Amino acid sequence: MFFYTYVLQSIRDDKFYIGYTHNLSKRIEEHKDGKVSSIKSRLPIRLIYYEMCTDENDAKRRERYLKTTQGRRFLGLRLLEYGRKRKALGSRR
Repeated sequence: MFFYTYVLQSIRDDKFYIGYTHNLSKRIEEHKDGKVSSIKSRLPIRLIYYEMCTDENDAKRRERYLKTTQGRRFLGLRLLEYGRKRKALGSRR
């Protein structure tokens, strides 16, 4: 079994949501269907990044790290081209 740490971005306000799960596709559908209260008001969302782990504790630890300042810097560098493309389009969507 695999565990996933993932990053969603709200299309509405460009804010990120970071989580972990053992079933990524099901969890994304739950988010999109408004079944997750913490992001329900920020729909629609898109999956912009995920990592796969073989251990649940590793995925949880990674989630906690990505929520830190250092982790957000890592994501900014990891998704550098994604950010550049969005800026080049001149759009938030």
